[in-house]
Amino acid sequence: VYKRQVMTRKLIIDTDPGVDDAMAILMALASPELEILGLTTIFGNAAIDVTTSNALTLLETVSRSDIPVSVGESKPIASGYLGPVPQVHGANGLGDAELVTPNTSASAEGAATFIHRIAAENPGQVTILALGPLTNLAVALQRHPDLPALIDRVVIMGGNARVPGNATPVAEANINNDPEAADLVLGADWPVTMVGLDVTHQINLTGAAIDRITSRESAGARLLGNALPLYRGFFEVTNGLDGIYVHDPATIAYLLDPEAFTTQSWPVRVETESFSRGKTWPNLGDTDEAAPPAWQGRPRIEICTEVDSDSVLRLVEQRLTASA
Repeated sequence: VYKRQVMTRKLIIDTDPGVDDAMAILMALASPELEILGLTTIFGNAAIDVTTSNALTLLETVSRSDIPVSVGESKPIASGYLGPVPQVHGANGLGDAELVTPNTSASAEGAATFIHRIAAENPGQVTILALGPLTNLAVALQRHPDLPALIDRVVIMGGNARVPGNATPVAEANINNDPEAADLVLGADWPVTMVGLDVTHQINLTGAAIDRITSRESAGARLLGNALPLYRGFFEVTNGLDGIYVHDPATIAYLLDPEAFTTQSWPVRVETESFSRGKTWPNLGDTDEAAPPAWQGRPRIEICTEVDSDSVLRLVEQRLTASA
């Protein structure tokens, strides 16, 4: 009997855990199609020391401390850190769940160096999955100009092409945390897919589905069961949802089932000034020559614009139910 080989995608997850980051990481760990080569941490949902501790704790909780964790940047490339969002993710970044202090430590190798080294060791094979602000990727690009040629694809949870923001009326939270970095990353010569609010606000994981996921007797389910109530409560109060929007887990769903997403390709600039700071502005025109000067010469970004939300929700629940 011959078993079909499962082709795996090599993955670096750049993350600021974060309740939905934890969900995405657990989904990835439960997916044989994905090989996680490492986590790189970034400020965002919480400060860098908190997000790094959370990454280590999450991996230790599900017995995957074999995956290295590298510490990333503590602040944006051209401004100050806007601060954590305890009203969304709790003071400890994981919904104020009671967490044990991790026994493992982060690597001495910084995130930008780690990203470049792993890419150079696996040329053309590595996907970077960015779940937080894009500062680590921007710093890696600045230090290693050859990086784009080494990377297969960059997939980001962030941005909003044709819908309002969630951090401000115009800006999505991850991009808003470091617009200068985002403009650099979205202008680099590598393939980028943007899984942003255009689709994640179409995907509502209901309270009943959350209850099914967290009722399991597994370490991951127990962690989510403790972390999700505060996060879920935020969406119920702020957005009137029964459940949560599926932000970071949607990127894993895209990697596993890209046909569930409709995409369009446009060059994108990120606003770095004025009241629309952090807004991802696509040029919807057909030709580069007709574009305003600021968009000319920019690569086209694959932007998810529509989604089969039922397919994504089934996949999210299936993988989280299967997680350790």
